[in-house]
Amino acid sequence: MMTPEEELAASRRLHWMSILELHAISRGDQDALVGEERRLTWRDVRNQVRAVSAELQRRGVNVGDRVFILSLNSVEYVIALLAINTVGAIGCPLNSRSVSAELDYFVDDSGAVFGFVDDLGAAVRERSGIASEVSVICFSEEFQAIAESGAQPEAVDVAETDDAFIIYTSGTTSAPKGVLLTHMNMISQALNTTRTAPSGAPTDCNMVVVPLFHIAGLAFLYPCFLNGVKVVIAPPKALASMESLADLLETERVTNLFLVPTLWQALCSSPGVRDRDFKLKGLSWGASPASRETLQLMADTFPDAHISAAFGQTEMSPTTCSLPGEDSVRKTGSVGRPIGLVAARIVDPLGEDVRPGEMGEIVYRGPGLMKEYWNKPEQTVQATHGGWFHSGDLVREDEEGFVFVVDRAKDIIISGGENISSVEVEHAVAAHPKVADASVIGIPHPKWVETPVVFVVPADPADPPVLEEIRDFLTDRIASFKKPTRLEVVAELPRNASGKLQKHKLREDFAANE
Repeated sequence: MMTPEEELAASRRLHWMSILELHAISRGDQDALVGEERRLTWRDVRNQVRAVSAELQRRGVNVGDRVFILSLNSVEYVIALLAINTVGAIGCPLNSRSVSAELDYFVDDSGAVFGFVDDLGAAVRERSGIASEVSVICFSEEFQAIAESGAQPEAVDVAETDDAFIIYTSGTTSAPKGVLLTHMNMISQALNTTRTAPSGAPTDCNMVVVPLFHIAGLAFLYPCFLNGVKVVIAPPKALASMESLADLLETERVTNLFLVPTLWQALCSSPGVRDRDFKLKGLSWGASPASRETLQLMADTFPDAHISAAFGQTEMSPTTCSLPGEDSVRKTGSVGRPIGLVAARIVDPLGEDVRPGEMGEIVYRGPGLMKEYWNKPEQTVQATHGGWFHSGDLVREDEEGFVFVVDRAKDIIISGGENISSVEVEHAVAAHPKVADASVIGIPHPKWVETPVVFVVPADPADPPVLEEIRDFLTDRIASFKKPTRLEVVAELPRNASGKLQKHKLREDFAANE
């Protein structure tokens, strides 16, 4: 139980735990979190976070410890994240679609000492090695009993600069890296979001649909706490059909919603959507490019709403650029302009600024920049050399300051909003006994925007592998959404004199043949 002096000290902090305490006092009876058959006020959330925090302390979780969450989105997920941070520990949200080998790597690399799982996460965990040795609380009757116990934690003074989350990247050129984010990083993101999106009125309601293990999910959730906005955590069944999603939007009178372009396309195309009594006023999209047709469909379906796009990366907490709806059609292909709390430059290989229209790497700095890559000091130094964070994105800027991504230097494939590392898929495919060499690129897809295609040099030209053989082989090696959906057998892969793979030639040849 906090003393009055400790409560006063905690109230001076600026992170989502201290803000929760303020909302519990000033608007305690108002709805804060809504989920499947659950509706919690700000006071309810505060009380449950305290109780779960006390349980974490009872089980030996200390300041700086890492605690993973392996679960689909839920109200319990949010309570657990807040409780982890309340005791000064670091939350490690893990992709619920991870296979056992990936999960073991995340838990081992982070050094997690405890975890939270739902039924799906429990099943995945049972198939893993290291992760199965870590004690967990399951989001079931056990969690509910703990959350409603009324227990009080020992007070911990968590500073704004303390560590909050480790979010794992897709692993572009090596194993996935853990991005260590502080509470200040997240507050910076919340302030940026508040400046670029219409949210914060007492009657507003935001719905979280994107997974909370994605930085996009956390980045959409955090500003809701800053502004005291009711949050609806869409249950998995709400995404079973666009009709069920529309029902929830209508019933809860949702005003602000972030979706990947694929889902916006599906929602706006669903039958009867324009006859609904929606209250949406803020539509945002990101995680993958949106076509001109999708943007126009959004504008036609919700003509009175403010539409904006967000671009960035986990290391920047994540948003770096924003594209408002009024510019989205005339600037199709742009990711917008740098936002208020982000300084950005476009530089050549020597670190010198390029002129408008010229291609260069976009580099950033600002309060949203990560603290470091977890346990990877050399890669941290490499990514921040010269005093700027080097994104790896090759871009050009037009005369109005709008940024256009020319190429993703790290060869990330973005399929349905999911980041897929082509290098990771290549390594997995190359382990097949029928494969001598492999390369993976993203190709356009009418629904998912991009999809992986693998180019394979067979070990025996007379007996090349087929797609289903490769996909079956990858079942326990990479998550299903990372599997290639097309296979091309080639005699050799294009490489330069030093042996470096030339993926741009693969893209050019594939496009020419198609």
